[in-house]
Amino acid sequence: MKFDLNNILRTNIKNLVPYSSARDEFQGEASVFLDANENSFGSPLDTPYNRYPDPLQYVVKKRLSEIKGVPPQNIFLGNGSDEAIDILFRAFCRPGIDNVITLPPTYGMYEVSANINDVAVKKVPLTVNYQLNLEGIAEAIDPNTKIIFICSPNNPTANSLYREDIETVLANFQGLVVIDEAYINYSKQKTFIQELTEYSNLVILQTLSKAWGLAGLRIGMAFASEEIIGVFNKVKPPYNINQASQELALDALHNVEKVNEWIRETIQQRERLSAQLALMPFVEKIYPSDANFILVKTTDARAIYEFLVQHGIIVRDRSKVILCEGCLRITIGTPEENTILSETLKKFQD
Repeated sequence: MKFDLNNILRTNIKNLVPYSSARDEFQGEASVFLDANENSFGSPLDTPYNRYPDPLQYVVKKRLSEIKGVPPQNIFLGNGSDEAIDILFRAFCRPGIDNVITLPPTYGMYEVSANINDVAVKKVPLTVNYQLNLEGIAEAIDPNTKIIFICSPNNPTANSLYREDIETVLANFQGLVVIDEAYINYSKQKTFIQELTEYSNLVILQTLSKAWGLAGLRIGMAFASEEIIGVFNKVKPPYNINQASQELALDALHNVEKVNEWIRETIQQRERLSAQLALMPFVEKIYPSDANFILVKTTDARAIYEFLVQHGIIVRDRSKVILCEGCLRITIGTPEENTILSETLKKFQD
C-alpha cells in the first residue's frame, strides 16, 4: 500500500488558508516598502532590523541546499528542531484520538510535545543493546498511529541505530517516520537525506545547534518531500526565523572547514576522554558513541554528579531514565575542559 499524505493529514489543516504576509504577496524588486506597517525610519541599532525577514529564508536554504545536496523546496527551517516537532503534531495528529510511537530512552521533547498537543504516546523501549525492537514497534502500531520518532545517533545513548532496521520501519509503516539526526555530523553513519526520493513518508530533523555551534540562534532543519514541507510552511508562523538569525546562520554556513575541524577534534577528544574514564574504578561501562557526548555507567551516578557540581562541573544525570540506570551523560568539551573533568574525577572516592 502506497503512502498517501492526505490519509494522515488533519482535515482542518487540509482546509487551512494560511496567513498571507506582506512579504508573501509581493514578488520582485522594490525600493519603497509601504505595505507591512514597519517603522520606515529604521532601528535604534547599528544594523537596521526594521524590515520583516524573508518568511521562507530562501538565501539560507539555498546555501544549505549546496551543503546537503537537497533542493531548497525540500527544506524547512524552524525555531529549533522543537518547532518542527510541534508542527508535526499539530498538522498530523488529532488531539485525543491519534497516537505516536517513541523509542525510549530517547530525546524527551517528542513526549513533551505530544502531551502539549493531547496526543497519546506509545513507548516501545529499545533493546538492551540500544537498537530498535522491530517486533514491538509492529505490535504497537494501530490505525491511529501517525508518527514514529527515531533518534539516530540516539540521545542519551549516543549510538547509531542499525540502518536496515530503520529502512524496515520506513518500508512498512503508512504514517510518518521522523529520523532525528541532530548528532549526524559526529557519526560514521551517513544521513538519510539521500533516501528522501525513495521514501515519501520520511522526515529528517537536523540542527545548527550541535556541530555548527549555533545553539543560541535556535535554527532547526527538517528535510522531507516538497508536499510535506508545504504543510510545514502552511502551519508555521509567518516570520518564524528572525533576520539576525538568518544573517548569522548564512555567515556560519560559509565556514564549513572550521566546523569540520571542530568535528574531527571532538571525535579525538571523545576517544581520549573515554580512555581516561575507563581507568576509573567507579566506571562500569562506556557505551560506544557516534555523537559529541558519551554515556557512562557508574556505580553511583547521583553521588558523582553532585561531587562534580561542587567542583563547578555540570554533566547530565540520566540514572532515572529507562535502560540508563546508573548512567551519566557527558558532553565532550575542549581539551582543557576534559582534562579538568578527568583530574577532578580522580579525586572522587567511591
